[in-house]
Formats: sequence, C-alpha cells, structure tokens
Amino acid sequence: MPEAQSGLTRTAAHLHSTMKAAADGVGILLVDGFHYLALFAIGATTVWSALAAFCAMFAKGRAELSDILLLFIYLEIGAMVGIYFKTTRLPVRYLIYIAITALGRVLIEIGGAEHKTGEDLLVVAGAILVLSFAVLVLRFASHWDDPSDTPSHGRQFDRTC
Repeated sequence: MPEAQSGLTRTAAHLHSTMKAAADGVGILLVDGFHYLALFAIGATTVWSALAAFCAMFAKGRAELSDILLLFIYLEIGAMVGIYFKTTRLPVRYLIYIAITALGRVLIEIGGAEHKTGEDLLVVAGAILVLSFAVLVLRFASHWDDPSDTPSHGRQFDRTC
C-alpha cells in the first residue's frame, strides 16, 4: 500500500509541475503580449500627438518655447518606450526628465501671465530643483547597474591625438 501511495504522490507531483509549467507559459505569453500591445499603442499615440503638435505649430506660422518643450516631452516619451521595448526596464529618470520639462513649460506660462505672483514662480522652481536632486541621487545610485551612466558610454576617444 505505501508503494501505491508514493506512486500516486509522484504522479500528482508530476501533474502539478506540468500544470504549473503550462500556466506559467500562458501567463508569460499574456503579460508579454499586453506589454508589446501597450508599448505600440503608447508609441503610436506619441507619434500621432507629436505630429499634431507640429502641424499646429506649422499652421500657426511660428513655434513658441512652450511648443518646443512639448516636442521634447514627446521625444523623451518615445525614448522611454524604446528603452523599455529593448530592455524591459522602465527608466525612472526619463519620467523625471519629462516632469522637469513639463514644469519648465508651466514656469514659462506663469512668467507670461500677468496675475501670477512670485510665489508661484518659486514653487515651480523649487519643484524643478527637487526633481533635479532626485535625478542626481538616481544617477549615483544606479551607477553600478546602468552602463549608460558611465562617462565613456557611447563615446569613442581617439587616443592618437
């Protein structure tokens, strides 16, 4: 009887591991499929929005500084999507860069408004300072993990000079 029970236990354990492997495979397929679908949707939306903003600038006949900063925001979003697509890691620093650029746009709008106080300018400038400090902390904290943080990354120095 103990042999039959151990055979049943082995069969159950084998069925369990087979079922778990199949469920893990399906789960990974669904999660990765969702990630790729979402990345393509975000990328396409970013391109669409950037083109619409560019066409609006072209129709207006000029581009203001806030319009150019908006294009930089779209560029950073596109870079973030590209990095996530290649590495499956979300670079938090890019989100902070986007926030800094967006706050720069707000700062320009506050500076151009007639009824805003200097206090508003200080609050937005302080937020930019805090975010800049956060980028500095992240750069030092991720120095060992992120090869793009090394000073020579992507540069080729000519040693003959």
